[in-house]
Amino acid sequence: MFKLFISPESVSSELAQDPSLTPGEAWKKLYGHHNGQRSRQHLDRYERENDHLERAAECGHWGPTQPSPLFLKIYHDAIMSLKGNPAHGVVSPSLMGSCGVMPLTVISTIPDIVRHMANCIVRAEREVYLATNYWANSTASKFITDAMRELSRRAGERGTKIVFKLIYDRGSPKQLVEPHYFVSEKEYTGDKVKIPGVDEIPNIDLQVMNYHQPLVGTFHCKYMIIDRKIAILQSNNIQDNDNLEMMTHMEGPIVDSLYDMALISWHKQLDPPLPSRDSPAAQGGISCFNESLAGVFGPNGSIRGHSAVVDPAKMQQPPVYGSGPGGVSKHGATQQPGHVEGAQAHLESNDTNRADVVTGPSTTESVVPSADRANGTTAADLSAQASNAQDGPDHGTAAFLDRGQQPGHHTHLPTETAATLPELTHEDQHYDADIAGEVLRVQASVSAKPGRESSLQAVNRHLNHTINVGFPPEAPECAPQDEMTPYIPHAVHEPFPMAMVNRAPYGTPNHKSVSMPQNAAWLSALRHARKNVFIQSPTLNAEPLVPEIVAACQRGVDVYCYICLGYNDSGELLPRQGGHNDMIAHKLYTSLSGAARERLHYFWYVAKDQTKPIIQEKKKRSCHIKLMIVDERIGIQGNGNQDTQSWFHSQEINVMLESEHVCRAWIDGIRRNQNTHIYGALDKETGVWTDEDGKMADGAIGVDPGRFAWAKGITGAIKRVQGVGGF
Repeated sequence: MFKLFISPESVSSELAQDPSLTPGEAWKKLYGHHNGQRSRQHLDRYERENDHLERAAECGHWGPTQPSPLFLKIYHDAIMSLKGNPAHGVVSPSLMGSCGVMPLTVISTIPDIVRHMANCIVRAEREVYLATNYWANSTASKFITDAMRELSRRAGERGTKIVFKLIYDRGSPKQLVEPHYFVSEKEYTGDKVKIPGVDEIPNIDLQVMNYHQPLVGTFHCKYMIIDRKIAILQSNNIQDNDNLEMMTHMEGPIVDSLYDMALISWHKQLDPPLPSRDSPAAQGGISCFNESLAGVFGPNGSIRGHSAVVDPAKMQQPPVYGSGPGGVSKHGATQQPGHVEGAQAHLESNDTNRADVVTGPSTTESVVPSADRANGTTAADLSAQASNAQDGPDHGTAAFLDRGQQPGHHTHLPTETAATLPELTHEDQHYDADIAGEVLRVQASVSAKPGRESSLQAVNRHLNHTINVGFPPEAPECAPQDEMTPYIPHAVHEPFPMAMVNRAPYGTPNHKSVSMPQNAAWLSALRHARKNVFIQSPTLNAEPLVPEIVAACQRGVDVYCYICLGYNDSGELLPRQGGHNDMIAHKLYTSLSGAARERLHYFWYVAKDQTKPIIQEKKKRSCHIKLMIVDERIGIQGNGNQDTQSWFHSQEINVMLESEHVCRAWIDGIRRNQNTHIYGALDKETGVWTDEDGKMADGAIGVDPGRFAWAKGITGAIKRVQGVGGF
């Protein structure tokens, strides 16, 4: 295994040399002799001694900032899950550990995420690879298909042609014979999918694939790769719903890892081949770090012209999780003494016992990638250059940082105000030249318009978007510094360690497929955390996970769980699915006692404009984010839910990163873009949420689903396959 990780070979390097190969053939050539039977060994039997960490460190290309022992412990355990079969990682071993940068995070609704996807698509120069679990003809899909038409138009003006690969999972009887099958133009242009036909996008060479491993091996992935320069990893499908979602935009060498994973998932012939097959991201520079991105930040670290501070270097540190400004409880009263403050004191006391943590670059002066460090360009330099941009562009800086642009070409931040920046919709297209323009445009849409719309009204309209127009807000106006920030830009920083922690699909309906990097990383994170673990997931019921949460709390670690009330309740009530969210919360709290119970902090998701959780069945305010943050410095983000389906069956793609800067921005963005921390806390004695009158949320099943829960489960399973249930 060690030889596989340090080898320069990969599926993507094989296809670069011989594009006539299929990715499946390339995998078989490199790793076919390693593919054994699926390991049924439980994850907790693997060795985890510290003397393995040095070898684990050699199994990655970490860039200028080396991973801490905590990161390496988790990465080591993820590697060890591949002992039975390297294919479980869904990436060539040599590309599993890497590095990269993250200029943007989105924590918002599906329209905001597909807005960024649409902007990236229209800016593509050679190729696009888009993957989603479920694709439905919808407002969300129209953002993508409109961008495809615009991309074709731009390519025609340039005299070029774009290669576009699109893969989804729309269950079909054909997959009983062949899990991967190419979708005909007649099928993908039909009313249920509505992707443009050849005549609508003449300058795009489109290939569409439908992939599912029968019976229950769902392709649950959601990602996009542009020109082998940009990778987007998100939680949402391409369909309309009420979910809050999360997306990250990555650049640098990690893009090669996602590119390799995408090829492996495609498996069959790429016709035509991808043009960037021989242009690794590791050799292409990082085009996002330019004066425009630096200039999106105001002097105090807020988005320029707005109030909320998004630059962690300039944040006043609020309580980490679990309370709002001033320690407000779910009923609007001040928290009881010792509740949040005690947890925070516990975190601070642990801060002095972190000898095993290797600190990265200072958050007060993030610098550009190491290849450029000799020039001494800092984030402060870029900000200063941006502030002087009105007097004329800095051609040297732009050429130096934005190697993807033509010499002398510059983009400028919009000068319009919130009142005059129109929103990008599928009916009114306003594409931006770069991330900075997108950030300002989206922030304008959720900001107050004096005399026309308050901040709360703007947020309410934004959350209602496609399917809930007119649903009223209940929350009070928030403080200006806590305004919603759907797009969270990250200041210029060095590449930091990143690793793919995926799982391969497994179609057989049993629980034997547990030894996967994703599962190993999640368990290892809970076992090795020293301060706290944060989990946000629509559901939490995976059998291996629940006892590890209990063990972490008993060990002195604070565990924070933001879960969606009633998410896919009916599907989770099927036998062996783990149970619905109310049941698990009650089980966790009643299995703990004393101090350990105080270290479990369980919340139902509450939207930014609401004061109580709303059961997912009502489809008004739900949350579909998949995120884990460990000790405020290591994040695992991607496609995998904390439920039985994602733990044992679906193909999932996740990235683990180590960056205090990014994790701090995530923590603050998660707090600011929802009201879960203020109104969503469950009672620590019963594990039940009640309002000020002692009543459970409207429609909640409660901790006991009743004798005929299995019948509800069957209905939920059918909806899931149809793509209309929570998934």
